[in-house]
Amino acid sequence: MAKNKNVKEITVKIEGEEWKKAIDKAFEKKVKDVTVAGFRKGKVPRNVYEKKFGKESLYLPASDYVVEDAYKKALTDSKLIPVVQPKLDVKNVDDEKIEFVFTIITKPDVKIKNYKGLNVKCEKVKVSKEEIEHEIGHILEKYSETRTKENGTVANGDIAVIDFEGFKDGVAFAGGKAENYELEIGSNTFIPGFEEKLIGMKQDEEKEIELTFPKDYPHQELKGAKVKFKVKINEIKEKVQREFDEELFEDLAIEGVNSKDSLYKYVEDEIKAQKEMENENKYVDELLETVAKNVEVDIPEEMVEEEIDRLIKRYEEQLRMQGITLDMYYEFTKSDEKELRNNMEKEAYKHVLYRLMLEEISVLEKVEISKEEAEKEAEELAKKYQMKKDEFLNMFGGMDLVQYDLEIRKVIELLKEYNK
Repeated sequence: MAKNKNVKEITVKIEGEEWKKAIDKAFEKKVKDVTVAGFRKGKVPRNVYEKKFGKESLYLPASDYVVEDAYKKALTDSKLIPVVQPKLDVKNVDDEKIEFVFTIITKPDVKIKNYKGLNVKCEKVKVSKEEIEHEIGHILEKYSETRTKENGTVANGDIAVIDFEGFKDGVAFAGGKAENYELEIGSNTFIPGFEEKLIGMKQDEEKEIELTFPKDYPHQELKGAKVKFKVKINEIKEKVQREFDEELFEDLAIEGVNSKDSLYKYVEDEIKAQKEMENENKYVDELLETVAKNVEVDIPEEMVEEEIDRLIKRYEEQLRMQGITLDMYYEFTKSDEKELRNNMEKEAYKHVLYRLMLEEISVLEKVEISKEEAEKEAEELAKKYQMKKDEFLNMFGGMDLVQYDLEIRKVIELLKEYNK
């Protein structure tokens, strides 16, 4: 990544009456929380306040009142368009003035040697009979019923209803006991070897099972420990595979599916749609990767760092949905924020590169999205997500982002046409 490219420092001075008013506002706010002997809280005179705390204590809060206008002035005077949040420093500050220095990162120059005729193909989708049968098997398994096995023994795939208790060195260990526990044989729910040793047992049979816990077992006291389980089979249930009958189709409740043939057709269409979506994503990735090989650009590291921030925020939200915090993640993985940022750097760089590349192609191809197109897209997306339009725009980030998203998608469609 390039350093110190597309970096501009803009100095803005706020002085005179504007700065004086900002200091006055800062005093009016600060004095409300100040207590000085001999004066009521919030009623300390200005000269007493300045003598006790110093005029300098007002400079930082006063800067908050003028920094936004200073930034607007910096952009207006310089005519620069920042691509990341600017860095801000205070150069000089006293009673008369404050000087802000804004470090503004501008969009780098992008040169694309070629983005047409690259001959990137999208694979055709095929759905095999085996894939359909496999998915049908999953459906029948999901909707299978169970019945008590009156005679016979525990077999793979059966559900054994068991009482069990585990002992280590003759002493029962915590979490090692349950009654009428339903265990599907072959599900690998228990530690290795437990389920296999139940195969062949009969109803009401009792047995002692000797096993060794895995060395990577999460509970320290049981890691690699030799234990003994006392087990009793209370009941054996076997799964009964469903038939392609009216009752099954009613349970499935899939519109238009009322026969074996229509179910197979539905499954085939679902697999095909999923494959087409995956193929499309893979095709677009390969297309962008191929075009990117023809791009020359020096990407400021600040752009990549900001993209890493965005990726981490998105990852944090995904973890939160699973009830996990970032701190918990760091603890589980024995890592830290620095390592996570390093791991995300390559992906972040690619995101920024593709974004700059597509924006440049949009300029070259004179791609434009009208306000009407953006409005229609916003309405359709709001309907899709069952939201009011204003609520959707607030969640999405506004109409400008809808327009930008449409523009980028349009560029990608152009690339597909150019590279068939």
